[in-house]
Amino acid sequence: GVTRLLLTRIPFFKEIIVSSFSCDSCSWSNTEIQSAGRIQEQGVRYTLAVASRQDMNREVVKTDCASARIPELDFEIPAFSQKGVLTTIEGIIDRAVAGLEQDQPARRATDKEVARKIDEFIGKLRQLKEVNSPFTFILDDPSGNSFVENPHAPQRDEALTVTHYRRSPQQSAMLGLEGEEVDARPPDAAEDLRDEVLQFNTNCPECNAPASTNMKLVQIPHFKEVIIMATNCDSCGHRTNEVKSGGAIEPRGTRITLRITDPSDMTRDILKSETCSVEIPELEFELGMGALGGKFTTLEGLLKDIRDLVEKNPFTLGDSSTPSRTGKLQEFIGKLQDVKGKTQAHFIMDDPAGNSYLQNVFAPEEDPELRVQRYERSFEQNEELGLNDMRTEGYEAQAASGR
Repeated sequence: GVTRLLLTRIPFFKEIIVSSFSCDSCSWSNTEIQSAGRIQEQGVRYTLAVASRQDMNREVVKTDCASARIPELDFEIPAFSQKGVLTTIEGIIDRAVAGLEQDQPARRATDKEVARKIDEFIGKLRQLKEVNSPFTFILDDPSGNSFVENPHAPQRDEALTVTHYRRSPQQSAMLGLEGEEVDARPPDAAEDLRDEVLQFNTNCPECNAPASTNMKLVQIPHFKEVIIMATNCDSCGHRTNEVKSGGAIEPRGTRITLRITDPSDMTRDILKSETCSVEIPELEFELGMGALGGKFTTLEGLLKDIRDLVEKNPFTLGDSSTPSRTGKLQEFIGKLQDVKGKTQAHFIMDDPAGNSYLQNVFAPEEDPELRVQRYERSFEQNEELGLNDMRTEGYEAQAASGR
């Protein structure tokens, strides 16, 4: 066969490429169109009130991404279901009828009821061509490259309504234009970080060999965002992780008290910031802020880290320890082990910065074993956090007057 291409311009519209194929052997022919320009800034919707036979002869450019609807029949030609075409309103109806009739012989043999209903619908489509009663033809193209002829141009056509609209994100994705919507809505940097693990080079804190640190922004349910940092060393096998708060210091401090009554409490998630202190009154134990750094783990994992901190200190259980101190610490480690399900105890987290968290397993309902208190920080606590000398309002004017 032979394919012919023609670049032409439609009056009061734009340039298009008409592609025509014909076969001398079987006499089959086909015509398609493509837009010769780029995708428009906005989508377009043509609404035509068809009231006469002359309206059926209006030229229509329907691209492959355009959809056509006739609300009176609840009929729609979806986007990308047909190739682009340069035709008329009558031609679009004829193409729809031809598509529906194509598989009718097979349907009549397998499902007569469905075939009968389709025959009835085809009859309704053919009656539209006679325009015995007015109907509405809607052509919706997100690319903005479709067209319905206005025979009264350049005057306004009362029967034709043209609406330009901004594409939705779904329509932009359908056209492959996600990147072009950046100017309309700036990307949320935090949203990008949630879906990405950042990696940067560093040195191992144990052997100083080159290693890599992974960083991930994580949203804790019913709390806030945190940054988890993990370092793995391939040379010595050292592994460490640390948690940083992803938000600012809260207006008030937080004191969280959990009454441990069941072994299942050991599985509760815990976020211990670097400014949080831990206390277990039954064991007369207190861990000051800064110890263990920031941790995002479970209650059992935090108690294990506390035990490791005691056992690995050479001045407590090592060669430099005294027998009396060793006995007391061994007794403490035994009691700490009993807390993991045998002994009821209170676990208290006190964070002046308000950036620590203990999971409420009944969320969003109240947890009967968990109490969260908000309190005003003292001057000493603000001093330790560096807030007394921190000024976040009015400093621009003061700096300008100083210059």
